[in-house]
Amino acid sequence: MDDAATLIPLTEVHPDMIEAVLDRAFGPDRTSRTAYKVREGTDWLPALSFAAVDDAQMLVGTIQVWPVALTDSDDRRHPMLMVGPVAVVPERQGEGFGMALMAAMTQALDPQAPLPQVMVGDPEYYGRFGFHAAPTQRWEMPGPFERHRLLVRAANPGVLPDRGTLGPWK
Repeated sequence: MDDAATLIPLTEVHPDMIEAVLDRAFGPDRTSRTAYKVREGTDWLPALSFAAVDDAQMLVGTIQVWPVALTDSDDRRHPMLMVGPVAVVPERQGEGFGMALMAAMTQALDPQAPLPQVMVGDPEYYGRFGFHAAPTQRWEMPGPFERHRLLVRAANPGVLPDRGTLGPWK
């Protein structure tokens, strides 16, 4: 990441600017993706969501984190954090902005109450941050998804339910 780049709370960025970055990174049809259904009706968490601004004060990336839950087969809800979208405008990808945004989010997590974090993403890229697909193989989401891209990071993956459905925390 450029030495002059700055990470700021996402609350300091106008919502239209956030949407423009997301559209550029993922396309205008992004809201039809299953991840949007998982977090439907919730708001992203300000304490865990950040923006990357370059040395020209241009918004080049964002990360949002959302409250979600995995509902197990006994109808118990297990609170989790859904990471994403992690977005960097196409012409600035590969410069380290995504890694810096992930690091900021990770550092902002409460070490006294580390909720599992779940995301839909590239396992090779997000594996460096401790995300993996092994615990999620029998989890479901409210729409189509590529199972190998449903990733989780947890202090103790052994406590995660073997089966369940991800959805909004309400």
